[in-house]
Amino acid sequence: MAADVRKRGSPEKAAVASEAEHVEGTSRDEGPRSQGSARARFCGLLPKLLVIAAVPIAAFAFRYYQNGQLLKRHESGLRTLGTEGLFLFSSLDTDHDFYLSPEEFKPIAEKLTGISPPGEYEEEVPQDPNGETLTVEARMQPLLLETMTKSKDGFLGVTHSSLSGLRAWKGPAVPSSVFFASQFRAFLPPKNKLEVGDPWWMVASELNIFTGYLPNNRYHPPTPRGREVIIHSLLSMFHPRPFVKTRFAPQGAVACIRAISDFYYDITFRIHAEFQLNDVPDFPFWFTPGQFTGNIVLSRDASHVREFRLYVPNNRSLNVDMEWLYGASESSNMEVDIGYLPQMELQAMGPSVPSFIEDEEGNIIDSRGAGGDPVQFVFEEIHWRWRTCPLQMPSVGPRWRRSWCTPFSCSGRTLRETVLESSPVLALLNQSFVSSWSLVKELEDLQADVSNSALGHIAGLHLEKYNFPVEMMVALPNGTVIHHINANYFLDQTAMKPEEEDSTMFSFTGGFEDPSTATYIRFLQEGLEKAKEHLL
Repeated sequence: MAADVRKRGSPEKAAVASEAEHVEGTSRDEGPRSQGSARARFCGLLPKLLVIAAVPIAAFAFRYYQNGQLLKRHESGLRTLGTEGLFLFSSLDTDHDFYLSPEEFKPIAEKLTGISPPGEYEEEVPQDPNGETLTVEARMQPLLLETMTKSKDGFLGVTHSSLSGLRAWKGPAVPSSVFFASQFRAFLPPKNKLEVGDPWWMVASELNIFTGYLPNNRYHPPTPRGREVIIHSLLSMFHPRPFVKTRFAPQGAVACIRAISDFYYDITFRIHAEFQLNDVPDFPFWFTPGQFTGNIVLSRDASHVREFRLYVPNNRSLNVDMEWLYGASESSNMEVDIGYLPQMELQAMGPSVPSFIEDEEGNIIDSRGAGGDPVQFVFEEIHWRWRTCPLQMPSVGPRWRRSWCTPFSCSGRTLRETVLESSPVLALLNQSFVSSWSLVKELEDLQADVSNSALGHIAGLHLEKYNFPVEMMVALPNGTVIHHINANYFLDQTAMKPEEEDSTMFSFTGGFEDPSTATYIRFLQEGLEKAKEHLL
């Protein structure tokens, strides 16, 4: 029995032992197999890891090679062209690859050949004789001659003929005019500027370092084209000779959607234009308001204009620049002055209205009612989605622009077009200064104001340092002027040759910079150093 038990138990034990051996064998087999699998996976991932690691290394190596090539090109260009020539080349090389594409070379080609490719103008939309019309009224008060600087000495030395056009201009040339609503299509935004707050060029500036300034010895404006047409027509209500494109920057017209509804745009705009007040035989006299601004509310298809207003801001004590020649040639002597224009404004007398009215059967009826009074139109209320849109002129070209400025024609405009367009200068001003400007007339008014003696004292400190035409000053909060330089002297310094700079008060900083920018930065830095003496 015992033998039987052993016999019966033996297969069971054998099975158990067999299973144990199988499990143990399996474990022994899976160990090397799993290790091999891990090695295989690692070997499979290794190329990918190497590729991932190689990407930034290759990018760094390529960047290093690219910088090396650019440095070689820079050194080669410096040897070939010299500092001024290389700066000129770099002003054209907008993508900074040290190669000029045809598009980059276009400004100098136009300058050398005198031939410009035809501009891209929108097609003239024929006016619908049955479309809505808009009545615009012009209002103007003449410039106050007593606000001109030359008036203080009774216009001594100023010939009567020079101011003949100014003295004769007492009011608008066309007090009222009727326009088709569709003519204001030029104020509509382009297809890629349909968001509230996006600015766009209505009339793009064409000034650059090669075109320079436009000629002074002109009497009649060029024929307007495209969007210029409506602006020229509107400004012609003030005077018969408006120039839509000014001789100097800022030039052109910009606009911006201020609000949108389902059917309407509210668009604000800013225009820089000027007038030629004299005609032959008198020499040219240029009348340049600070800006024209305003807004228009019109339908998205320009079939209806709800509101329109254009005006010269009059919130400052002086708002017009004037320049006149003492000869017929471009090299003739020029006088400059500024003054105050109380009012120059265009405003729609009401919304645009249909040219004719039809009854329910399509018959044209009289636009006046039975009593002879005009038919009163009722317009729907517009529900706006508002957003403010402060308008500033977009950049008009390369930030560097060489200036040729005589002592009689220099102004704050010259500074705006040179150093105050420079990124390094703007960065330093934003970092360490509260930058502002003031008119001499405003300082004189503050000085004379007995109700605020503190401000009058500060204004007097600045007037003590002022010299015609523009004085740049660095002052402490209490009004103490610690550093200053006259604009004419500043421009004389920047016009000197580099080998002469050791003998000047301001020297150019090292590196590849515009002399005007370098000198102005040095002026600001010296002001900061002098301020430390007062702040200790």
